[in-house]
Amino acid sequence: MSPATSVVPSSSDIVPVILSGGTGSRLWPLSRESHPKQFWPLLSDKTMVQETAFRAWGPGYAPPVVVVGEAHRFLVAEQMRDAGVLRSQIVLEPEGRNSAPAVATAALLVAETNADAVLWIMAADASITDVPALHAALGLAAAAARTGRIVTFGMRPDQPQTGFGYIEMGEALEEVPGVYVVQHFIEKPDLETAKRLSTDGRHVWNSGMFVATAATLLQELAQHAPLVLAAARAALATSRRDLDFIRLGEEAFRTAPSVSIDYAVMEHTRHAAVVPAVLGWSDVGSWDALWEASPKDASRNVLHGPVEALDSQGCFVRSEGMLTAVLGLKDVVLVVTDDAVLALPRDRAQDVKQVVERLRARGRKEATEHRRMYRPWGHYEGMIIGDRFQVKQIVVRPGGKLSLQKHHHRAEHWVVVKGTARVQRDEESILISENQSVYLPLGCTHRLENPGMIPLALIEVQVGSYLGEDDIVRLEDTYGRS
Repeated sequence: MSPATSVVPSSSDIVPVILSGGTGSRLWPLSRESHPKQFWPLLSDKTMVQETAFRAWGPGYAPPVVVVGEAHRFLVAEQMRDAGVLRSQIVLEPEGRNSAPAVATAALLVAETNADAVLWIMAADASITDVPALHAALGLAAAAARTGRIVTFGMRPDQPQTGFGYIEMGEALEEVPGVYVVQHFIEKPDLETAKRLSTDGRHVWNSGMFVATAATLLQELAQHAPLVLAAARAALATSRRDLDFIRLGEEAFRTAPSVSIDYAVMEHTRHAAVVPAVLGWSDVGSWDALWEASPKDASRNVLHGPVEALDSQGCFVRSEGMLTAVLGLKDVVLVVTDDAVLALPRDRAQDVKQVVERLRARGRKEATEHRRMYRPWGHYEGMIIGDRFQVKQIVVRPGGKLSLQKHHHRAEHWVVVKGTARVQRDEESILISENQSVYLPLGCTHRLENPGMIPLALIEVQVGSYLGEDDIVRLEDTYGRS
């Protein structure tokens, strides 16, 4: 028995399992490893992971199990809390091992209290516009799941798509009308094949959502992916509570084969079934897909942020702050962030990954990191980098507290511009407010805390021979970081 179980789902509750381990590199420069697409508000004022959680929140649903990489644990926790989704079980993967180990871990966790509970497994970063139709399809899927099926949702194609896998539907299930046996899974096809599959009425897109009882999943994993199940079982058995998180055993989890649940189970099981549906579904996997899923103006443009578009049609233009103007463009993507600009034809949207790979090969930190970096206490943002000095803005939420730390290579000067700061400097405790400052000499032990009721904002000036984030010696940390 692991130390992790805190919520016991009833026999009628559906347990949402939200997989939030992706990086969404095809939505660079907005989506990066430090802040992937599921944590951005792409289609509404809610982030993608919040939208996903809201679809499965309320009567009939247990609190969600969210599986996420350790680096994003505080992002998930904060966004679930801000959305009012309470008592989530947040499971931390020591490293990404694809979806099968994540699903196995979630099934084991739920089975500790109710092996007959129905799990609804879904990615954190898909869009669905017709939620009532989704819930109707879920009702069919859950009924089939209780008969021992693993059910996926098949999206009725409205155009040829080479970016999705397809499912060939077989005979209807007698026991649950509206659900069909899966005849065959088909890899992402070429265009000619996609044209045929999208019009024959027997093929649907594979949405990547699955519904099954914990017991069925564990039975099929034991038969078709025993190494995955064994690693997940060992990782959960050696897990530990860390604040609000379930931290899986690192050594055990890293032995899990890196494989998707599709390859590990779905393509081998004899119990696969599919519910065909029209849900307004999109995997939002590229800028072109985001254009497709977004409301458009009279010129078929999608404009977000301070953008002016003249004599342009079919464009996706997004700016995160800088005034951006386009003139005479057609079917292009233009994305502007504070440290990068991306421009490309919309029909090349699937190739953005090539840009990210080239930037990564050249050692450009913009490939993976944003200028703004989020931490459990708030965030910081780089503003100016010079020779032997760096300027940052630091924002600490009410009650937030940085680690007790020191630096070997830099001194720091903090100037408060909003709120009140409590600063520990060696043996001193100093309270400073707006327009006041404090100097932290090289090597001193220090800590910053926000004791107030509003966010604390300050400007930090670092001076020294080395200014990297790895020049932090943490002596004590509220959030369990080493």
